[in-house]
Amino acid sequence: MPVPVPARNEVLVGIRAAAINNTDINTRLGWYSKSVDAGTDETHAVTGTPPDSGWSGTALDFPRIQGADACGQIVAVGADVNPHRVGERVLIDPVIRPASGAPLYFGSDIPGAFAEFTVVPARNAVAIDCALTDAELASFPCAYLAAENMLTRAQVGRGDRLLVTGASGGVGSAAVQLGRRRGAHVTAVAGGSKGPLLLQLGASRVLARDAELLAELGRDSIDCVIDVVGGPGFPRLLDVLVRNGRYAVAGAIAGPLVSLDLRTLYLKDLRLLGCTIPDDGVFGSLVGYIERGEIRPLISAIFPLEEIAMAQESFMEKAHIGKIVLVV
Repeated sequence: MPVPVPARNEVLVGIRAAAINNTDINTRLGWYSKSVDAGTDETHAVTGTPPDSGWSGTALDFPRIQGADACGQIVAVGADVNPHRVGERVLIDPVIRPASGAPLYFGSDIPGAFAEFTVVPARNAVAIDCALTDAELASFPCAYLAAENMLTRAQVGRGDRLLVTGASGGVGSAAVQLGRRRGAHVTAVAGGSKGPLLLQLGASRVLARDAELLAELGRDSIDCVIDVVGGPGFPRLLDVLVRNGRYAVAGAIAGPLVSLDLRTLYLKDLRLLGCTIPDDGVFGSLVGYIERGEIRPLISAIFPLEEIAMAQESFMEKAHIGKIVLVV
């Protein structure tokens, strides 16, 4: 592929590190197509290229460079960008907000970070000043932005009783840290062997993935649920919510189709929040947390970019906690 050339109000970023996310795998497998009703662990391939297999519900076009997480350095700028920005160390805000039309996602709707170079709008290359390594910084953007978006939408605050599903994954472990940062009491749901580290990250309690939530927590015991799992356990998540409780979702690794008893929803005055594109400013807040040391990276493994296939195979085994990162 040729090195891209930055247009007006764009910058060319030399990628130093990029992390792997569920969206990379889901897009490659065609999981976003409405023809798929299985969880991500059960989806091996989609026949052909469905017209709705792209991340935003449209057909994929090729070649497609994936990768939503990127830490790098600005190496060139387009017209109307201050040339003094060359050399800046940056994190890429993955939400591209064009002047007109729907938001785009870096690495899904436009070329992403699994390459030596990428071009993004100058506003999306956010300067960062901290001592963390490139690999550590690359672990933040997508997962932590998704988690912070859910917590923001659900208005999680001090004293809230927060339940986080899929807590050993990138988004889940980020939600544990970010929820604790807000002063919430966090109950994490994850594989049994992963409990000690989640407690270190800020969870007050860790439940096994197959735990019976009503028996463990009791009905009407949780103020807010942060969910990336979905699937057959969804009804219990609403059962443990208090009246006026909040449920925020940004994933469905156990399956996208769930059973919803509308009586539970309306009789308990619950709020169900779908979360993908965060409000403008959420990424800037996240960068501030990183620079002030209020959250820390959680890396499971590091691979060179040329071993991306091996890295994705490791990711799909779901034995890791936190992020798997590629270095360029």
